[in-house]
Amino acid sequence: MGTRRKSRELAMQMLFQGDLGKQKPEEVERLFWASRDDVDDETRGFADDIHRVAGTREDEIRGLIEQFAQNWRIERMPVVDRNLLRTAVAEMLAYPKTPGAVVINETIEVARRFAAPESVPFLNGVLDAINRHLIEERLKR
Repeated sequence: MGTRRKSRELAMQMLFQGDLGKQKPEEVERLFWASRDDVDDETRGFADDIHRVAGTREDEIRGLIEQFAQNWRIERMPVVDRNLLRTAVAEMLAYPKTPGAVVINETIEVARRFAAPESVPFLNGVLDAINRHLIEERLKR
């Protein structure tokens, strides 16, 4: 597994931990990394970046997810799906040079490992719509 995919998995797991444990991002990072001394600095750094962006841009990310996950409130989504979406959208916002298709494909691969099989088309559709929206927004600038 590549460094970036591992980072994406770890970022999703941190968001999951914070979501279920109602922990602040700093506390999540401290507790999460305390038991993981086998992760290299590059992998950890990218995971931390995504996790921080998901926290600092939480309202924007939530708005995008709710806008494009029609008929779904974010708090009603399965926890894994919600945090996979948050991870992917955070990366799309923070790393606009990474092609959206790459972020979506990587998220789908992580979903195949952690989410229910029926979540894959849902995640793909929502992320594709968000990606197209972000591309349009960037072209307007």
